[in-house]
Amino acid sequence: MASPRTTLLTLSLAAAFGGFAATAVRDVFDRDAEAAPATALTLPTAAALPAAVGGTPMPSLAPMLARVTPAVVSVHSKQRVRVSPFADPFFRQLFPDLTQERINESLGSGVIVDAQRGLILTNHHVIEGADQVSVTLADGRTLAAEFIGSDPDTDIAVMRIKADKLQALALANSDGLRVGDFVVAVGNPFGIGQTVTSGIVSAVGRSGLPGLGYQNFIQTDASINPGNSGGALVNINGELVGINTASFNPRGSMAGNIGLGFAIPANLARGIAEQLVNNKGVVRRGTFGVETQDLDERLARALGISADGGAVVTRAFAGSAAAQAGLRAGDVITAANGQRINGRDALRNFEGLQSLDSRVTLDVLRDGKPLRVQLGLKEQPRSIAGADVDPRLAGATFAELPASLRNAGLSGVLVESVARGSRAAQNRLQPGDVILASNAGAFSDLASFRAGFTQQPADLIFRIMRGNQQGVLPVR
Repeated sequence: MASPRTTLLTLSLAAAFGGFAATAVRDVFDRDAEAAPATALTLPTAAALPAAVGGTPMPSLAPMLARVTPAVVSVHSKQRVRVSPFADPFFRQLFPDLTQERINESLGSGVIVDAQRGLILTNHHVIEGADQVSVTLADGRTLAAEFIGSDPDTDIAVMRIKADKLQALALANSDGLRVGDFVVAVGNPFGIGQTVTSGIVSAVGRSGLPGLGYQNFIQTDASINPGNSGGALVNINGELVGINTASFNPRGSMAGNIGLGFAIPANLARGIAEQLVNNKGVVRRGTFGVETQDLDERLARALGISADGGAVVTRAFAGSAAAQAGLRAGDVITAANGQRINGRDALRNFEGLQSLDSRVTLDVLRDGKPLRVQLGLKEQPRSIAGADVDPRLAGATFAELPASLRNAGLSGVLVESVARGSRAAQNRLQPGDVILASNAGAFSDLASFRAGFTQQPADLIFRIMRGNQQGVLPVR
């Protein structure tokens, strides 16, 4: 069994997220900080700042923050877990009575975006797996929160509380943000209480961060620390421009902020939240219906073009939006709605962030000549039943890989569930398995996995990843 190269990237996710777990998360980048030598300091006497200079009042964010801070809440989640003294699964099954229940607690932040309905936005990773979630308002009230839904791929979750005298933040048009705009982050870092930090927008449209799902982040140097996750990033008008979600520090997230913080744009958060509320906690995504691979120098030579980046279409599925728009194998997608597409992952990221009613213009190279193709997106299935693919897989349900695993370098489909006693169970498939390859045909996602079974192979063999181990599984 080989350990996949993605293990390091997956572990580094704990270092990236701004959430703060009370049961400390040990991430792979943590190192002991070197202690600075103690020195004696002589502090000058500080004079109070004047209220005005030359008759002009000193600028202050206090009036704006007086409107903002009541809408930012602290989120406290609890999860019950069973803990065994044995690392070996055999002994855990042999002595189940020795397992003990432990309560894992974590802290984060949230933003009230609808006072009348009591709707709160936060991060999926703040409340993931929680059995109980409570919210503490800025005025000190602590209330039980009702879970509405969450989307792991964009790290957005929606909760509801019932209370009067709530104050909500208005959402700004985050597409108007520019590098250099002033922003303020509000949250509950390290669980010490509501805290405000300020900075500027360092970058927009940031993507390519390992293990963080579909990405279109606002980058800021406003301090974002563990516990800030789910909190507000606001402009100087007090409007919500982003949901703080991640920070980066090569020493690990618990080492604190170094000025590399990331927030989910308000426009993206708004769209996901509306789907979660209106679709009973479900996010519906669209797909072009193409299978692609990165444009490398070998492919570029074969296609007679320069290798400046792009996603090469290897297959347009029958009946898909791409096929109806005339895309075909050999086309190279270089941009989507004016956004550069430098490879397969960039195209998948763009696709995953579009709403179902989106119209997209693709810049394409065909036989070395540029053209533009306009198309919509068709809803992609969330999962497929194994029996619809092959009788040997009856009882299993297959789903797309979470975007976090794709960004960590994995490609394939996820075994979402396996019915007890089913043929899939007899073939030793387990929930959580990742099917990386199959002799039924090459695939990279759910659509191409299903397409590979147009002609069912006599002998079916999967290469799977289970936990951090890879192996070959014959399916009979």
